[in-house]
Amino acid sequence: MENPLRKLPSVNQLLESAPIQSLIKTANHSAVVSGVRSALNALREQVQSAAGEFQIPNPMELAQKIADWIQKEERPRLRPVINGTGVVLHTGLGRAPLAREAIEAISIIGAGYASVETDLESGARSQRVKVVERLLCELTGAEAAAVVNNNAAATMIVLSTLAKDKEVIVSRGQLVEIGGSYRLPEVMQTSGAKLVEVGTTNKTHLSDYADAINERTGAILRVHPSNFKIVGFTESVPLKQLVELAHRHHIPFVDDIGSGALIDFARFNLPGEPMASDSVEQDCDLVLFSGDKLLGGPQCGIIVGKANWVHRVLKHPLFRALRVDKLTLAALHATLLLYRDHEKAVENIPTLAALATPLQNLRLRADRLAPQIRQHDLLESVDVVDTQATLGGGSIPGQQIESIGLRIVPKDMSVDMLAKNLRLGMHAIIGRIEDNGLILDLRTIHPSEDIRLVDAIQALN
Repeated sequence: MENPLRKLPSVNQLLESAPIQSLIKTANHSAVVSGVRSALNALREQVQSAAGEFQIPNPMELAQKIADWIQKEERPRLRPVINGTGVVLHTGLGRAPLAREAIEAISIIGAGYASVETDLESGARSQRVKVVERLLCELTGAEAAAVVNNNAAATMIVLSTLAKDKEVIVSRGQLVEIGGSYRLPEVMQTSGAKLVEVGTTNKTHLSDYADAINERTGAILRVHPSNFKIVGFTESVPLKQLVELAHRHHIPFVDDIGSGALIDFARFNLPGEPMASDSVEQDCDLVLFSGDKLLGGPQCGIIVGKANWVHRVLKHPLFRALRVDKLTLAALHATLLLYRDHEKAVENIPTLAALATPLQNLRLRADRLAPQIRQHDLLESVDVVDTQATLGGGSIPGQQIESIGLRIVPKDMSVDMLAKNLRLGMHAIIGRIEDNGLILDLRTIHPSEDIRLVDAIQALN
């Protein structure tokens, strides 16, 4: 019996084939050669391990299969996505899209050298936080500011600075686990501080905090519960009373507000989200929040507050490991500039613009898009439907936002297959499956993406 391995074409034969030659014109030559060798090796192993007769594709079929496989493997893992989920701050999709001004700032600063740690006036070395500190202080009323790579890092370095080998008092009702298995007790343990829980899950009184204070207390911490909400028989201590208690005992008070609003979200019918400026005004020593959530900027953790405490954080040995780069600083600075005019911020920061868009505008877009998409032979129906979007990103739990979406029902495939094909298509599209249909929520799809959305659906096969 003839050895089936003899039927395998050589690497050179495959490289000369039309499918591989076509691929070489657009892909890296070395990657293609490596891919062909890997595919042949894998096929050899299959032939050798096969119990019975193994059907080897003819050279042209094999070349096409290898070309398709290489093309799939070479596609970048990080791709732009059209977010039709209705989750405005979708953690899996990178949270807040950046404003055009922030993108332009990244492009300008990233293209060359920049004055990251150099004072151009004196020529002396400077701190990189100076790039954004003045704006952060102006917008929040704080004395000083620092920036690290995310809010979990901000929490950890602040606790390590203020309370390493000491105790930190926290209400038991605020010790929740949020996305990515983030747990405050574990962050606190890493910081070197000891957690002291007070109160119960649903009720914590001022006396609970007062009774826990002793000579080992390093700080009192209030934590925004993110996407967790306790309703019903509940009670918590007003911020002003907590701050007064801490200062009466000469203990620093830290307010971790999480998502970091710089404007009042009640204007979007989303009340209750703490504002950084309110915490500063109520005399908190340090206030911590994210840059890539409600603020609508790049991923970072922002620390604002009293100068003596912020400067201690800046001198912490861990700060260098957690600092942000020039691109983050450029994007954050450009985003903060927009907040000098709240109307300009709402108009130009995508997160705020998405929340501010009137329902009627979304409906008009949906009425225009539905007929264009409905023409595809693979689709049974495309209907305009009322939907409920959410803010996401651990912000404003339990509140939904009225929205409009497109409900797409496929004809000759399952809804799951339609969703997968759209994810892997020419423009990656992610929606949500409801009632045997795929919902594409227009609250989270920018109008500039409408053409790409139609093109991607029309390209389905």
